[in-house]
Amino acid sequence: MSFTGCIYPTDKGWYDALHARGPLEEVNFWRPRANRRFRILQHGEPLLFKLKRKHADKIVGFGFFVGSHAMSVREAWLLFGTSNGVASLQELRDRVAKYAGYKDGLATPLTHPIGALLLSSPVLFPEHLWVDGPADWKAQTVSGMGYDLTRGEGLRIWRECYATALSLEVTQSAQVNMERGEDARRGEPVLVQPRLGQGTFRMAVRQAYAQCAVSREHALPALDAAHIKPFADAGPHAVSNGLLLRADIHRLFDGGYVSVSPDYRFEVSGALNEEFGNGKIYYALSGQRIALPRERELWPEPEYLEHHQSHIFLGT
Repeated sequence: MSFTGCIYPTDKGWYDALHARGPLEEVNFWRPRANRRFRILQHGEPLLFKLKRKHADKIVGFGFFVGSHAMSVREAWLLFGTSNGVASLQELRDRVAKYAGYKDGLATPLTHPIGALLLSSPVLFPEHLWVDGPADWKAQTVSGMGYDLTRGEGLRIWRECYATALSLEVTQSAQVNMERGEDARRGEPVLVQPRLGQGTFRMAVRQAYAQCAVSREHALPALDAAHIKPFADAGPHAVSNGLLLRADIHRLFDGGYVSVSPDYRFEVSGALNEEFGNGKIYYALSGQRIALPRERELWPEPEYLEHHQSHIFLGT
């Protein structure tokens, strides 16, 4: 069975910032330019973080690959914040400027596109548990390399990383991911199903819809990824529990003034007019079928829509 991992050099400052934060549900492993597609990993395969030669090429953690996207510096900060491995938007701009080659102190434009590798359930090792990097790593390699994790150096590194992760108090999401590969220390590695975090959920919902499901608005700054069943009520970060909504419709949805029926029709509560004496633009949309993703498996699950109708919606 083929099982690939990617070993990718990283900046120690990125590691330090994230390790200091403790357990994480996701990270953005960003590249300073979005000038090439990332094709090494499949969804659920691990990306392993390798420090540079001055830190002995040590492997210092890993995360499970969710997807790769080009996004602006501004969007990366809005979606992932400090999970970019920085403390502020300015620090992100400074780091990108350093590695993207901006000269003479020029600031990175907020619109500068970076390559985002989105990782779920990251595990970062304390220094005394760092794993020896690959013996066959070439000094001139500056980007990620794929490794077969079922043999040779790839298998040795993955088994050590996996055993190290199991010895730590990792996040609950990482523990669930690893349960499927409990024998990875001895037998074949197993592909996992990464759980989305808040940032990856927002990105995935945006990718699935590309427009407001109700108004068909396309301007991304005006659009929010809304949970149908709230996360606080055990609603998952899953596209099937999400809708891309214009910000005003999102607020009304969370407040129960609007909803989407299990047959995918937009509904407006009479409470909106009763309480505020307005809402004509929303009532004009009532009864229309919402825009849905092309892929059927990404459509909202009826059970989540029924939960919203039963527990949040104020009624027609």
